[in-house]
Amino acid sequence: MHFFAQTVYTLIYFYSNDLNHFFYMSKEVKFSLVYRDMWQSSGKYQPRVDQLTKIAPVIVAMGCFDRIETNGGAFEQVNLMYGENPNKAVRAWTKEFNKAGIQTHMLERALNGLRMYGVPKDVRQLMAKVKKAQGVDIMRSFCGLNDPRNLELSVKYAKEAGMISQAALSITHSPVHTVEYYMQLVDKLVEFGADEIALKDMAGVGRPATLGKLVKEIKTKYPHIIVQYHGHTGPGLSMASTLMVAQAGADVIDCAMEPLSWGMVHPDVISVQAMLKDAGFKVKDINMDAYMEARKLTQEFIDDFLGLYINPGNRVSTSLLVGCGLPGGMMGSMMSDLRGVHGAINMALKKSGKPEVGFEELTVQLFQEVEHIWPMLGYPPLVTPFSQYTKNIAVMNLLSMAQGKPRFSQIDKDSWSMILGRAGKLPGPLAPEIIALAKEQGLEFYDGVPQDAYPDALPEYIKEMEENGWDRGEDDEELFELAMHDRQYRDYKSGVAKDRFYKEIEKLRAEKMNVAGAPAPEPGTMPNYMKERYRNATPVVATATGQLLWEIDFNDKSVPPTPGRSYKAGDLFCTIQASYAMMPVNLEISGRLVDTCIPQGAMVKKGDVIGWMEPEAK
Repeated sequence: MHFFAQTVYTLIYFYSNDLNHFFYMSKEVKFSLVYRDMWQSSGKYQPRVDQLTKIAPVIVAMGCFDRIETNGGAFEQVNLMYGENPNKAVRAWTKEFNKAGIQTHMLERALNGLRMYGVPKDVRQLMAKVKKAQGVDIMRSFCGLNDPRNLELSVKYAKEAGMISQAALSITHSPVHTVEYYMQLVDKLVEFGADEIALKDMAGVGRPATLGKLVKEIKTKYPHIIVQYHGHTGPGLSMASTLMVAQAGADVIDCAMEPLSWGMVHPDVISVQAMLKDAGFKVKDINMDAYMEARKLTQEFIDDFLGLYINPGNRVSTSLLVGCGLPGGMMGSMMSDLRGVHGAINMALKKSGKPEVGFEELTVQLFQEVEHIWPMLGYPPLVTPFSQYTKNIAVMNLLSMAQGKPRFSQIDKDSWSMILGRAGKLPGPLAPEIIALAKEQGLEFYDGVPQDAYPDALPEYIKEMEENGWDRGEDDEELFELAMHDRQYRDYKSGVAKDRFYKEIEKLRAEKMNVAGAPAPEPGTMPNYMKERYRNATPVVATATGQLLWEIDFNDKSVPPTPGRSYKAGDLFCTIQASYAMMPVNLEISGRLVDTCIPQGAMVKKGDVIGWMEPEAK
């Protein structure tokens, strides 16, 4: 009897495994290359248009991708920042994929569009029309707070423009972010008319089993909905998550490729393909000759100038992210911000007789501080811009506590906007001390529709373009770019952006050469290309020795201030964190800012030139 029972059990076991194998063999999983996000998760800039068009046919030749993430958040903005027209870049970049029948998709931030703060709805509507005309097929839309009110217009405008609407769930792990929580959001998104659902696991902290359950529920309730999984590899969970969501019915998996895979980026397509193929799924083969060529070209782009902005630490995964949930896409900027206040924190510690901290120790302290304050702030999913806001508060808490002040002594206005509900409804309750602090400062909580705070603005921008004699561009794309990134677009049109970019490159290359033994450039000197252009410039000098802080504001506003800005005598120019106090640098003359020469967080000596002013034109 025992033998008979064991035989039956064995037959059932193998039969069920064969059924699973048969199911997976009949199920195709497609791959999407997240080329835009690969760069954003690694450094500051994206490749130039000539580089993108060079690699596009090689990516096509790889033969394994049904989709390519071509553009979206950060892509257009950083093009403007180094003086390139982003509209030409998007059109040229998508062209090869359109021709090959590979779908292209972009990333947009719902209420925030392609930037870090709210966008008027007429600009959001124009964005979908422009991007469809430029060759983008799918608009992936996410709200960092998972507020359906912010996503409704994204779905509507994408579909009106003839795009596929892919609504994303901002995935994180907390007591409030349950499968039931996400399914309530999915119900709303499907009701709005979303064609697809993306699981945007931006920090890679989604737990594999939970993500599998979520996908299974989506596919069971809405079998017609395409599900795409996007998981960063920071804490090391995303490969397990990829397998679990595929087994639950996910249709598309986002992948990266070397030399920009793993670490804070995404799993490499080779490993993902091998894993899913072994599990019995139908997956496309990879043309390895083309893969190696694309790998070589990407490395060439890194060697050109992009590598100057890539933090080597971004290639390393860390399990510390499991607790704090910070996303891979902001690691580069976060490390830069932390370096900017490292000196100020150590000065404060030294002044109070406490031991200084090394940068690695400070990084761990930041992770722990984010983990501590995140529940107090209502569990906002840590994705742009709310990851930046939470990180900003944590950084300032570390500085305040080093100075002997309590937590939350300094909260910037954009972080307050998140706390007060102006960006959307927070997933969880605020801590009583945060509510008390808001009342103490006379701040009001907002429970209205976030979009209502941003009235239509296109007529203003049309007027500005007409006054400047600027062409609105094919399909109004230049109008859109001005309306979405007005400060960066004006700098691009004036040539200031290109000047600033080459100044950055010159400085970074000089620093790199100096490490190799070349003489360092004199601090505060004016680059050669600026000398002829600004003959009448008056220097602004540091009033103390210490760390220069333009502002503690890590949004996409220009830091240092943008050239061309007007000042009056007596205006605050910047602040220097000296060993004894925060020392203001006030201007002695009125005029227009020519340029600056010291980055945020750099050390200066009293008397160093930190910028130049010139009289306003009469």
